[in-house]
Amino acid sequence: MSDYHFYPFDKEKVIASLGKEKLLEAFHKMLLIRNFETRAEASYLQGKIGGFFHSYIGQEAVQTAALLACGEKNWWITSYRCHALALLLGATPEELMSELFGRANGNAKGRGGSMHLYTDRLLGGFGIVGGQVPIATGAAFTISYKEIKDEIALCFMGDGAVAQGAVYEAFNLAALYKLPCLFVIENNEWSMGTHLSRSHSVTELAEKKAPAFGMEGYTLDGMDFLSCYAGFSAFHEKILEAQKPILVEVITQRFKGHSVSDPGLYRTKEDLKCAMERDPIQLLKSLLIEKGWLDEESYKALDKQIREKIVKAVEHADSSPWPDLKTLEQDVFSP
Repeated sequence: MSDYHFYPFDKEKVIASLGKEKLLEAFHKMLLIRNFETRAEASYLQGKIGGFFHSYIGQEAVQTAALLACGEKNWWITSYRCHALALLLGATPEELMSELFGRANGNAKGRGGSMHLYTDRLLGGFGIVGGQVPIATGAAFTISYKEIKDEIALCFMGDGAVAQGAVYEAFNLAALYKLPCLFVIENNEWSMGTHLSRSHSVTELAEKKAPAFGMEGYTLDGMDFLSCYAGFSAFHEKILEAQKPILVEVITQRFKGHSVSDPGLYRTKEDLKCAMERDPIQLLKSLLIEKGWLDEESYKALDKQIREKIVKAVEHADSSPWPDLKTLEQDVFSP
């Protein structure tokens, strides 16, 4: 982590600006994401979920901070690792779990599965690597075209997506037309299984690449909720004021493989253990305890409450109806 130059912020000032209630709210949401991912992955391994499954475990601070800093009233889009953002933007654990189970009452009627989740403000998870970036640029163009001054588009992508041609075309158009878009690279350092140093000629993905497009580029510590919140708050204000895109790289770690089927043999147990020592949930928990806003007993009670909520969501999904074959071609259009 020491090789990166993180966006500077005043820790105590950020804590004071958030206060006890907002920090506890963020902690609650991060625990909800962690428990949802844990239980959903277990259901996948039991054969109850088909297709693909990409866990967000270890990266919870990033999107939780982004939503709290920028507010829901924006356009959001992300990659196939989309369970967390859907939860943050108001989708219920029941509808998401039903979608993963392929049931008719799921978020996308059981047709989208793990990689394609939506809310009123989430333009979806996207299964094609980097494919979401042009869509986010289009959303930012709409905001600009309609002269909406209090909204931006936020686009999340992994470090592997940054090598895709469509991503650079989108960056170029966003900068050329001065579009209000925050591009966020969630750099978990491994893409699908190849370390960043072996897949990218430039490893400072925002700070060195952004200037080529006339954009500002910054780096955040994705394991530290406060770093993420401070950065996203500042970038949000900058974009609203200047109506220009910003590229930010968030250094984070996923604690699981690229997907459930990935055993993660490309990194050592020692590397993973070292990464997990900076678990964003445990770091925020320690801060809350230090401030006297949380204790171990209340933490255990909260975690138990959330775990039980997710267990009920699994039971709900498992007992929900399958889609009727008669509806298979509904909402399917062909040229």
